Amino acid sequence: MSRLALPSQVVDRRIIAIARKVPLDRLMDVAAVLADHAIPIIEVTLDGDDALDAIERLAGNGAVVVGAGTVRSIADVDRASAAGASFIVSPHTDARIIEHALSESIPVVPGALTPTEVVAAWDLGASAVKLFPASTGGPAHVRAIGGPLGDIPLVATGGVDAGNAASFLDAGAVAVGVGGWLTGGTDLEVVAERARLLVEVTRRS
Repeated sequence: MSRLALPSQVVDRRIIAIARKVPLDRLMDVAAVLADHAIPIIEVTLDGDDALDAIERLAGNGAVVVGAGTVRSIADVDRASAAGASFIVSPHTDARIIEHALSESIPVVPGALTPTEVVAAWDLGASAVKLFPASTGGPAHVRAIGGPLGDIPLVATGGVDAGNAASFLDAGAVAVGVGGWLTGGTDLEVVAERARLLVEVTRRS
């Protein structure tokens, strides 16, 4: 199997900002602030009304690497690809989605929680596996999964913020996905401060 690599920025920066249902104009501002504060990777979830427009605009400006999240069907893969997504993320593991994404040469990060699900996702060709929801078991769950499955890169997502991001990375996650705590606020100064804090704590790991 020829496994597709994640965008190098994901591995280098170790933070994926997740934008769920963030209005288009505000998302453009949030993305600019995050890029200015060393977080140039954004996952735009497809359950938002303007998600595809947001992906297309972000993909076209060159300042960020943009992926599509909450991908739940083959049609979602095609829409995200057409909009310019560099990778896709699912909340679950679906062989059809993974196989179709790979056929379109798009790295895919399916969601999983148990060892069986993690291995199944990896064996289907995932570029990494989203451990979701990470808040259920916390960093200890990442460490436990990584014991026998240390060769499988895990992206801890769900309930991650500056208070626990470093713990997830120290436990073995290759990256963390950070959602509403980082991207959901309306005050751009708060977004900037949280981005700065998040980068600071993750760089220590």
